[in-house]
Amino acid sequence: MTDWFRSLFTGESRTRDIALVLIGSLLLWEGCVWLFQPPAIILPAPSDIWQSFIATPGTFLRNMLYTLGTTALAFAISVALGVILAIGIVQSKFLERTVYTLLVAINSVPKVALAPLFVIWLGTGLEPKISVAVMLAIFPIVIDTVLGLRSVDPDMLNMARATRASKLDVLLKIRLPNALPSLFAGMKVAISFALVGAIVGEFVAGGKGLGFLVLTAQGQFDTTRVFVSLVLLGLMGTVLFYIVDIAERLALPWHVSQR
Repeated sequence: MTDWFRSLFTGESRTRDIALVLIGSLLLWEGCVWLFQPPAIILPAPSDIWQSFIATPGTFLRNMLYTLGTTALAFAISVALGVILAIGIVQSKFLERTVYTLLVAINSVPKVALAPLFVIWLGTGLEPKISVAVMLAIFPIVIDTVLGLRSVDPDMLNMARATRASKLDVLLKIRLPNALPSLFAGMKVAISFALVGAIVGEFVAGGKGLGFLVLTAQGQFDTTRVFVSLVLLGLMGTVLFYIVDIAERLALPWHVSQR
């Protein structure tokens, strides 16, 4: 069981390398601050950031959990809705000409510009934050899933037609399994976008979350607390990415990328 769990991270060396990079970066950061003595308002030391976190850990953890919940919910909605839209786009020329074009147009608009509209339409609660996060996260899922659904060996499709397989059978037994690697690739991008969207929503409709803490600390010129929130966001984004990566390894042990 231990060997199997370690294999999810491609062995002990990968975990060791990640730890060494993080520790080395923190030591280099601490050394540069000690050597050059920049003002704390410009660049605080990692030790000062840690002390700021320890001073009020409950505040940071509560707001981190709020941002995490928003991100996870938006990501789940993006995956479910994105897969459904991708299937519809592949199966229907009409949806390809309408929905696909609409998605491309919406994705071209900066989400920061759209966020105030969601506040006007949905209020200042959780809904506008989730909406902004979904708008950011859904596009890579749809694009990559459509690519995977279409990248099926033509010989396999011809064989399915020869055996009179229904469209549903072709979708469930051929297209969807073939699209899983592309879907997971889109999910890895989408989980980061969902976190960015949640922070954008908290900037515009603040009250809770790490984005709100960043704005509050910035207004007080408390750079150390800003860095605490940024470090927590970095850790959260990294953990979420690797959760998706582990899910991919569990779901696709047969794929060439996992060998």
